Amino acid sequence: MKKQPPKISKEDIDLWQETVQDVQQTKSKEYIEKPLPESIIIRNSINPTSVYQGNPLEELSIGQTNNIDKKTAQKFKRGEFKIERRLDLHGFTENEAWDAVTNFIKNAYLDNLRCVIIVTGKGLSHPDDEDYMPRRGILKEKVPLWLNSKELRPLILSMSYAQVKDGGSGALYVLLRRKR
Repeated sequence: MKKQPPKISKEDIDLWQETVQDVQQTKSKEYIEKPLPESIIIRNSINPTSVYQGNPLEELSIGQTNNIDKKTAQKFKRGEFKIERRLDLHGFTENEAWDAVTNFIKNAYLDNLRCVIIVTGKGLSHPDDEDYMPRRGILKEKVPLWLNSKELRPLILSMSYAQVKDGGSGALYVLLRRKR
């Protein structure tokens, strides 16, 4: 049975009206554009078929290490690889984050990096039973999907949640394929 959103009381409506009574729309349509870090400005395009030409790649799940040997997999999951570049997506919109992740992974591959980290954040934590719009952590949900895109999947061997010291479940280690 689908849960109904809570009814809004007259007191809540009055409180809201009182809260927003002095709010005014800004006249300026301009916003401050934040400069992009050097690591996410794309320098060259990559043809995914030139990177990987083997059997069709299966979708990667977080923590899946089928594509790498056991020793490398253990080292990767324990966070023992040197993190060679970091992308923090805090403050990014979904569209900005997509561009940033795509360019970040491509540039890391072009720079012959092996292990990078993408900090997505964990999203807001509210109990779902009290909120009728329970969608939380949009970037945390989307980044693994983006890493499995046709554009990026050939560049990636594995991804895993980071160790607590590096962000825990709010960050992903990404192990990149070696550039040959």
